[in-house]
Amino acid sequence: MFMHQDQNTALDPRWQTVLRRDKEADGTFVYAVRSTGVYCRPSCASRRANPENVSFFPSPEAAEAQGFRPCLRCHPRGQSPAEASAALIAAACRMIEESEEMPSTEDLARRIGLSPFHFHRQFKALTGMTPRGYGAAHRGGRLREALASGASVTAAIHEAGFGSASRFYEAADSVIGMSPSAFRKGGAKAEIRFALAQCSLGAILVASTEKGLCAISLGDEPEPLLIELQNRFPQARLIGGDAAFEALVARVVAFVEAPGTGLDLPLDIRGTAFQQRVWQALRDIRAGETVSYAELAARIGDPKAVRAVAGACAANTLAVAIPCHRVVRSDGAISGYRWGVARKREILDREARG
Repeated sequence: MFMHQDQNTALDPRWQTVLRRDKEADGTFVYAVRSTGVYCRPSCASRRANPENVSFFPSPEAAEAQGFRPCLRCHPRGQSPAEASAALIAAACRMIEESEEMPSTEDLARRIGLSPFHFHRQFKALTGMTPRGYGAAHRGGRLREALASGASVTAAIHEAGFGSASRFYEAADSVIGMSPSAFRKGGAKAEIRFALAQCSLGAILVASTEKGLCAISLGDEPEPLLIELQNRFPQARLIGGDAAFEALVARVVAFVEAPGTGLDLPLDIRGTAFQQRVWQALRDIRAGETVSYAELAARIGDPKAVRAVAGACAANTLAVAIPCHRVVRSDGAISGYRWGVARKREILDREARG
């Protein structure tokens, strides 16, 4: 016999989640319907139940302990459709990373069992990049590592998996943001505009290349923020902001003060292909929400990569714009923020207040 839970389901916020069929809530609870004896994921597409017949449980095990059986449509004990899709795209990412030459979209789709059209659409939705763009980002990361280790430009291009030097030079600017020789020289000839300001979180540095914002840094004092930028690009030409740039900085500061408003400015995002996957997943987390490092790893289809996900969060150089502050420990504790735990807590509080 099923146990009746004493609750007003219609007023429970979880019921609104069920009505929205919110995929983001999958894994946080299940709901059971007494009239059918079945329990489902929040995102289940089955016919909506009468709220008077609905009970909520924290896990499939808890629902089954009360005599409910799993839904055959949404399979609440196994992978959700979203999780299965993320796992397939993660497999495709590994295929790209392990290939000497970039596989074609058709070949990748065939190997994971999807149509080329559906595969391309799902890949871009989950990673923020096309398969070819992801491959370029991965090769760019390998190239940066080789150049940073002192390899010659020719050797670095070969180690990164580019078929020919001419093919690389055609895309050099989009791959590493500058010529490889300039990268080896610490950004020689690159121009980076920057400005230092104050906000309610302390000192803030905003820097931008011609492509977009490349740094939003927070700290107690302005000097360390500038030193960090100089260390990233020791040979770049750093240019103090003019009136137009100061207006851009004001927009960034306003966004930091009220992060829920969003930031409609281009970003110059440079990182490995894996880091870019994580950063895209971070940007998909809504303001006011948090996820654990393990949940974020699962979202990108690589649940074992928890430490690598934490490393990607730590490597983020665009505070708030790439919201690594929305990632917390599995127990909900706030820790591990490049710009200080107190700032992380304050930013989250601001988002919670709306």
